[in-house]
Amino acid sequence: MKPSIVWFRDDLRVADNPALRAAVDDGAAVALYVLDEESAGLRPHGGASRWWLHHSLLALRAELDKLGIPLVLRRGRAFEVVQELTTTPGAGALYWNRRYGAAERTVDAGIKAWAREAGLHVSSFQASLLHEPWNVTTKTGGQYKVFTPFWRTVSAQDFREPLPVPEAGHGYAGAMAESDDLESWSLLPTKPDWAGGLAQAWTPGAAAGHKRLARFVSEGLSNYSEGHNRPDTDGSSGLSPYLRWGELSPYEVWHALGEKRSESSSIFASELGWREFCWHQYFHNPQLATANLRPEFDRFPWAWPGSDGSNGREPGHDGAPREFRAWKKGITGFPLVDAGQRQLWTTGWMHNRVRMVAASFLVKNLGIHWQLGEQWFWDTLVDADPASNPANWQWVAGSGADASPFFRIFNPEGQRTKFDPQGKYIAHWIPEFGTPDYPEGIVDLKTTRAEALEAYKGMREVH
Repeated sequence: MKPSIVWFRDDLRVADNPALRAAVDDGAAVALYVLDEESAGLRPHGGASRWWLHHSLLALRAELDKLGIPLVLRRGRAFEVVQELTTTPGAGALYWNRRYGAAERTVDAGIKAWAREAGLHVSSFQASLLHEPWNVTTKTGGQYKVFTPFWRTVSAQDFREPLPVPEAGHGYAGAMAESDDLESWSLLPTKPDWAGGLAQAWTPGAAAGHKRLARFVSEGLSNYSEGHNRPDTDGSSGLSPYLRWGELSPYEVWHALGEKRSESSSIFASELGWREFCWHQYFHNPQLATANLRPEFDRFPWAWPGSDGSNGREPGHDGAPREFRAWKKGITGFPLVDAGQRQLWTTGWMHNRVRMVAASFLVKNLGIHWQLGEQWFWDTLVDADPASNPANWQWVAGSGADASPFFRIFNPEGQRTKFDPQGKYIAHWIPEFGTPDYPEGIVDLKTTRAEALEAYKGMREVH
């Protein structure tokens, strides 16, 4: 029997995996993962993402072993790897779950065209989003640019039930192409190994994701409407990296919420909706991480601190390089911002409320381009998502779809008082807070707010 290859990408799970199910139904499944850092347009993983990917692949291999399905790891251009693997053992079919980035879709379309011409059965499936971006349009046939009508349309759909784990015993038993040694990919940090905090905070893999989902539904969901805004409590779901890597599917999370919706479950469901909205934007705007969705913001005088310490390609203030370093290290003198940045560096994750505050402080109080912050988050977040990360940065900067108005400038001190009233979050991440070792604020909030609003006014007056 010829093997059927299931090509894993951002869907590192065996439950609710339509592509895996199709390969198993053929009777001789082989799993493939390609680390493609060469195909045109693909964004390389950041450091924290590489750490997560390594451990997630180990977890996936263990799950596939229980099903008797071999996992082949290969590194290189996906087109060449898939072509070689499907022709060397003489595969009968190729399956995958769809991707929605422009570069990824170009790769997939090329492989699909070649495979069909070569006489190979190939099919792709919807598994990573609740909606297909090309199927959800406005009444005039365009993309949605406002969240509320988008989510009203998408959430009215009837989402399928999650698929169970396939039965064991349907893996391919013949000789397969040799697999790379995962260690040879050097995904884990060394010299120094900075990932100790990540390992303490997270357990990658679908099994851990399902445990976290079950615990959240039973213990955290009922208070989510209040708790998700409080960094001093365990009110977040913590599901974002599992969704990002496809260790949980959005269908599994959606149906875990139950049919009867409370205020809290409705708010959390809308968070799933926001993820869908970010991907909707990314599908229609492939340059989401590198270009303002609102082109008038191309005129905004953000600073662009260069890696050499200079003030780079954009006009801006001379202090930007020093301020950007302080922001990244969590030594700005504004404790909510600093606590968030230290949480990020230690655990690879930052509370969402604090993400908004830290981002607003960078682009509005420090006047630094949002792309610099987006790139820093891309490198340090374990849930760094190619759609949500840039879409959320553009939302804060005011340059994106359905964005927060630019004049909405988060006051980090007011936010600290409101959402960390006892100072527990600050005390945990900034033990020197309140002592002479903690620095004073590097900018004046009132002055920089006024400067940001004046720059915004000037941008709008330019024709």
